Amino acid sequence: MRLLLPLLLVLPALAARQPVRAREAMVVSREAHATDAGLAVLKSGGNAVDAAVAVGFALAVTHPSAGNLGGGGFLLARFADGRATFLDFRERAPRAATRGMYLDSAGRPTRDSRAGYRAAGVPGTVRGLELAHRKYGRKAWSGLLAPAVALARDGFPVTFALARSLRGHCAVFDEFPDSKRIFLKDGLYWSPGDTLVQADLARTLERIQRDGSKDFYEGETARLLTADMQTNGGLITLEDLKDYAVVEREPLAGAYRGFGILTAPPPSSGGIGLLQMLGVLEGTGYEKPGAGSAAALHMLAEAMRRYFADRSEHLGDPDFARIPVSGLLSKSYIEALRRSIDPERATPSLQVRPGRFAPAESSETTHYTIADREGNVVAVTYTLNGGFGAGVTAAGLGFLLNNEMDDFTVKPGEPNMYGVVQGEFNAIQPRKHPLSSMTPTIVLRDGRFYLALGSPGGPTIINTVLQVLVNVLDFRMNVREAVEWPRIHHQWLPDTLQMEKGFSPDTVALLRARGHRVRTVESQGEVAAILSDGGWLQGAADSRTEGTARGY
Repeated sequence: MRLLLPLLLVLPALAARQPVRAREAMVVSREAHATDAGLAVLKSGGNAVDAAVAVGFALAVTHPSAGNLGGGGFLLARFADGRATFLDFRERAPRAATRGMYLDSAGRPTRDSRAGYRAAGVPGTVRGLELAHRKYGRKAWSGLLAPAVALARDGFPVTFALARSLRGHCAVFDEFPDSKRIFLKDGLYWSPGDTLVQADLARTLERIQRDGSKDFYEGETARLLTADMQTNGGLITLEDLKDYAVVEREPLAGAYRGFGILTAPPPSSGGIGLLQMLGVLEGTGYEKPGAGSAAALHMLAEAMRRYFADRSEHLGDPDFARIPVSGLLSKSYIEALRRSIDPERATPSLQVRPGRFAPAESSETTHYTIADREGNVVAVTYTLNGGFGAGVTAAGLGFLLNNEMDDFTVKPGEPNMYGVVQGEFNAIQPRKHPLSSMTPTIVLRDGRFYLALGSPGGPTIINTVLQVLVNVLDFRMNVREAVEWPRIHHQWLPDTLQMEKGFSPDTVALLRARGHRVRTVESQGEVAAILSDGGWLQGAADSRTEGTARGY
């Protein structure tokens, strides 16, 4: 009875929460104007890819901490005819990048990988969204960018959450003139209800609307960006921009309890982690004590701990390193991981080491999910890395630059800005993609679309997606309940179990008694999910944010 108490305490708060339901189509995103832009595209005859383009550009205006032109990401699509694809438009290291570029004379990591012009990798978002549209969309490009252009040119009301976010980053903006000019209001804070107009960004978007990605990578935007880089000691050159190419990859495919899983392949570490952890959990009966029980959370945490140990050594850009995907996901290795878990005691992280394999075979991000009336579904996660990226707004262009260079291994064994320890496979090299945790995922039931989801949150993304997925598949929650349920995170090092507020004191005490070092956090992740069942689409936007789910 004691193990069920946490479940009984949490369920009344969630039981009344219902997803948004629609018959035809659904858009779930972080911000209402972007959601509306995508829904308008679907209502006018566009497909899910068209809507994804409109949402992506709108978020670049209305959600500047993560929505972007100056970053990169992943797009996972599964079409009604059964085809699936994964577009990798992750940033790349500039040609001038070097292995030790962020170490001082004593070999210590500097701040340069996190803030300022030198922190930026070559952006991929504009070219990624354009390729998605060219290959899989059908509406006119110009019309898909029109909402973003209007929002930047005419402005939109600042929400409470945006005002708070801008205020929280004012010290960073103060270092860079264009960021200070745009994201501070005459040197003061923006207030909820103020109208934020971004004239420079509107002009940049108008050029992309007219000329496509050619403007961003070869035209006026490219020339202005590279001139600004040269003036301020940045590394990105016109050659870097011209050379940028999106990589279309096969989605990583797996299965769990009879459901098909399509998810992100490397250079994401998320898909491999999701499939490995699901494999460890399957067959353990971990779910029997119930969602929110200490026993179930203990098993989740131990699976997380083991995967993040593997992540520290074996994951990187597959174009530069041979990733042991088969080994990490092999039945025998997963069984060995499962056997290594003590169901009653936490394993100290220093006793958990990355697996050994034969040579391999040949804080701030945002996610949105879209399903159209034809049965196509698209899940997009894209980012600037940290909140507002490197803090730099490109002079005269109005968009923020990413700080994705910090996602590389600046120094093996040293934690990055998220506290994650990384290895040689992810060392800095010119034109290389940094390792990512972004995990857009689509679940199939009987070969048909059943659930699509993703989240921001740095390394917590992988564990957030895992928990929402098992909340639906194992604990039989509706998609809204699954998204709202409190979450945990373990990343091997530091040896800490992070728990959101919302778990009962009894649960926390039981986990501590098992040996877990618990730290409480306010919030983890920002899931956008759509589930298809019985002829209805069910959408859930995370109430941890101002996200919206809308359909028709």
